[in-house]
Amino acid sequence: MSGHSKWATTKHKKAAIDGKRAKLFAKLIKNIEVAARLGGPDLAGNPTLYDAVQKGRKSSLPNDNIERAIKRGSGVGADAVEYMTIMYEGYGPNGVALLIECLTDNKNRAAAEVRLAVSRNAGTMADPGSVSYQFSRKGVIVVAKNEATTEDSILEAVLEVGIEDLEDRGEQFVLTTDPSDMVKVRSALQQAGLDYESADAEFVSSMPIQVDVDTARKVIDLIDALEDLDDVQSVYSNFDMTAEVASQLG
Repeated sequence: MSGHSKWATTKHKKAAIDGKRAKLFAKLIKNIEVAARLGGPDLAGNPTLYDAVQKGRKSSLPNDNIERAIKRGSGVGADAVEYMTIMYEGYGPNGVALLIECLTDNKNRAAAEVRLAVSRNAGTMADPGSVSYQFSRKGVIVVAKNEATTEDSILEAVLEVGIEDLEDRGEQFVLTTDPSDMVKVRSALQQAGLDYESADAEFVSSMPIQVDVDTARKVIDLIDALEDLDDVQSVYSNFDMTAEVASQLG
């Protein structure tokens, strides 16, 4: 098992359902800006930007917003902003591990808001290295199931490029790769005519833990509070839950 949380595959869908589309759009735009700044504005020559733009389009981010974000990120325009990436570590209820990735132009504000959100939701901050040791950077590609997209068709498409893991998540397949192979795997799926929902470099825990309904609800509340912060780009955790627990959560 890759350790990729079932919860992680539903976060963006949940954001839309919960009416948090504006927050999601802001994070997607920021991600596009940073990708354009680091690798340039050409999608063909900047796979990180390509994936960021694809993620935006999959989430219905308007094309005008995407184009402006690319221009700002590549230094075109007076409103270009310099962002820095900061990682925070912490624990949620019952010792669930958290890795909090911020993309911010003000690290003091980010630190203060993250600490407040964690302390208000039954969590604690952790020293650097005490949580991150169990997380590894992985390429994570989510593919929706349909008649044409089956486990066999996916395996056939990626046979020559290789993947680390393929998980059946009910309505989705989750492919885990080495980060350096993610573009090759994503391209192989496209060439085979198989669409994908998202392709991201994520931190995946090697020590996932199953939680009960009460703990799951508390951890999700904490993650929601963190992801509601403008400076927090992603929250990674080692908590997972059975289908029975997920159904009880609704």
